[in-house]
Amino acid sequence: MNKKISITAFSSISPLGNNPDAVWKKYLDNQHCFSKQFLDQQETSVARLDTESKQIVTEIRESDIKYKFLDDSVLFALAASRKAVQQAGWKSDDVFGINIGSSRGATDLFEKHYKEYIDTGKAQTLASPTTTLGNISSWIAHDLQSTGPEISHSITCSTALHALLNGVAWLKSGMADKFLIGGSEAPLTDFTIAQMRALKIYSRIDQIKESWPNLAFDFKKTQNTMILGEGAAVCCLEAGESKSAIAYVTGVGYATEILEHNISISAEADCFQKSMKMALKDENLEDIDVIVMHAPGTIKGDLTELRAIEKVFGSQLPLLTTNKWKIGHTFGASGILSLELALLMMEHNTFINVPFSEKQNQTKPIRKVLINAVGFGGNAVSILIEKA
Repeated sequence: MNKKISITAFSSISPLGNNPDAVWKKYLDNQHCFSKQFLDQQETSVARLDTESKQIVTEIRESDIKYKFLDDSVLFALAASRKAVQQAGWKSDDVFGINIGSSRGATDLFEKHYKEYIDTGKAQTLASPTTTLGNISSWIAHDLQSTGPEISHSITCSTALHALLNGVAWLKSGMADKFLIGGSEAPLTDFTIAQMRALKIYSRIDQIKESWPNLAFDFKKTQNTMILGEGAAVCCLEAGESKSAIAYVTGVGYATEILEHNISISAEADCFQKSMKMALKDENLEDIDVIVMHAPGTIKGDLTELRAIEKVFGSQLPLLTTNKWKIGHTFGASGILSLELALLMMEHNTFINVPFSEKQNQTKPIRKVLINAVGFGGNAVSILIEKA
């Protein structure tokens, strides 16, 4: 990249909390955020928003009659976006773009509207406008009274990092000076859980009997252990260097590989090898301090990404970590929540180990972190950030 892109603000709402101090405290406690919820006709491990965050969402829903009919995926994104824009000091008359993606969009609302249609033969008046994928970005634009371009997209689990790619492209082209990017997901519904179980990737570990129901980053596990979580996160991007930057985006990479199956990925994750090499093309590999892996908790997903990292870095691997053992897989929001972990490790100069894995020792300051995400379809994104 021929010019740096500044990250000037970041905000999230997730099972970890809704402010940086709370999120960091959660990362330090070495406990997972999973609880039981009755979904898909059985008790199911999920990662839900904490009580305080749920109250924030409720207050937003009740603040405007129009918000009463919106899906949680929109309200999560509204909560995060308000804080980020305030933190960045952006004003309503500033022209900035918005790209908030989601893998599944208005999941809960869509399922409710469809069930009502099957039961009654009639569709609600607002069923269509409140379930379109684009309504996340458009409602954020309405809420923030912004006047810039609005983009929404879904590219499965790499959605949020594709939003970052889009933001970088707009800023580097000169078509915008500021962009709000991120991802939001509210997938804790009966049908979504049923789909994951049909793929045989959802965790069957009893969290009452076992300490770790999601074994993301355990490369020797003998069963798939993915668990779903909910949440949203956004960050403010600005072209060039900024005095208020908390970090810089210094490399981006992306790739798609030819698939043998709808959800497959090659044995050595060719797409990840290509995306990482692209993001790292101007870097000395020894300078990369940490990689935040996608590592969803599935046997093949975790292991193939590790193989790709080994192919790119050889025997001298950076520190490796993931957060899905703790907050589950948030689909389209997962990449941006991984970026949050990267930013916090940089800020506190503290590496977060996965507690049930072999401990890795931090031997130098954390200044450069690579973040990976990949989704169904073999679409990978790698983002390199550097401490400001």
